[in-house]
Amino acid sequence: MQKHHAAMAMFFVLLVSYVLNSIDRQLFAVLVIEVREAMSLSLPQVGLASTVFTLGMGLAGIPTGYLLSFMSRKAVVLLGLFIFSVATLLTAYAKGLPDLLAYRFVSGLGEAMQVTAIIAIGASYFHERRALMTGAVSFAYGVGAFVGPGMTAALLKAFDWKMPFIVFGLVGFVLMAVVAICVKSWFSESRANEQQASNDRGNLAGSDANETIWNATTIALGLASVCSGLAVFGFGGLYPTYLRSALGFTPQQAALVMGAMGAGGFLAPLGGWLGDRIGYHKILMVALPLTALSGGLAFTELERSLILHAMVAGTFGIAVLSLLYSNLSAIIISSMGPAKTAQTSGLFIASYYIPAAFAGFLLAQLKEALNWTTAGILQTSGFALIAMILIAVAGATRRSAMTPVRT
Repeated sequence: MQKHHAAMAMFFVLLVSYVLNSIDRQLFAVLVIEVREAMSLSLPQVGLASTVFTLGMGLAGIPTGYLLSFMSRKAVVLLGLFIFSVATLLTAYAKGLPDLLAYRFVSGLGEAMQVTAIIAIGASYFHERRALMTGAVSFAYGVGAFVGPGMTAALLKAFDWKMPFIVFGLVGFVLMAVVAICVKSWFSESRANEQQASNDRGNLAGSDANETIWNATTIALGLASVCSGLAVFGFGGLYPTYLRSALGFTPQQAALVMGAMGAGGFLAPLGGWLGDRIGYHKILMVALPLTALSGGLAFTELERSLILHAMVAGTFGIAVLSLLYSNLSAIIISSMGPAKTAQTSGLFIASYYIPAAFAGFLLAQLKEALNWTTAGILQTSGFALIAMILIAVAGATRRSAMTPVRT
């Protein structure tokens, strides 16, 4: 029992380090207008910059999954945190679009390495509660998404748009030291639980160490993840810009709305626990329609009410952060045997984040051709509903692969 408590404490330290990544995602969205003015960028250009970090995340996802076979998971966490922190710090010194995109891209590389390793650690040591562990990661994201916009707005008001990048970049180096000291290898490098889980499952899920991750079920789930990423990051990348430019919200008001979305992630452990108990696909069949409804509604005026927009954003946060993320990652991981945990974690990161890099650019182009409301509904609601269909298709190909692991 004492060892279990120590493992939980170390996983908490890893989650705290991930909160910083969440803050970075939110701070750029809040600062889009200031960055655009400082660098004389168009809306599609700044929309691309707001989400291009996901390209780095996605491209690093699968290679990181294989990297975990050769390096210790703790070392990958530290390396990812270092790369992310340096890139965030350098963003403050970007002079134009090329280096801005480069720094944002590299920050995504670091974040992918960190979060892939964290998910692999949690899903391996606490193998019987995969969705709960990924739900805890989503909860950490929610914490950062809740506090990040307000902290960013406060730093913007007191200094300028560069200061948030400098502050949060430097904090990353402090967290590196904390992880290095507190996280022990018996926890981060545990393999015994993976082997036990493999023995428990036997051939029930039709998976073994020699099966490729490129099977019909996993591909369908990967495509659902692609569509989910396009819906989620189109919203996250430019929704604050819609609030400020179309509805006249101040940076502090937009930060409050985005903070409400982050607060929606506070229920992520519950969403993960429910997925482990009743089935990941069942939770996703609730999460995706709710994402479509709240995401589309958010791009309407709602009487220009701060409260109404905060409520809708909070609902979107519940759908995405508390229900979608943890169960989508868990369903992909559980589509293969425990021996493939690192690779399927990487597959989830790649499929969720690579297409999402262009989500802000796509939404900006749709807005230029149509209007904010139509563009928001088409991208956020449309892709969420397509993802729901793909989850159903995956369920038809191999239902047993998506049921919770029972011990």
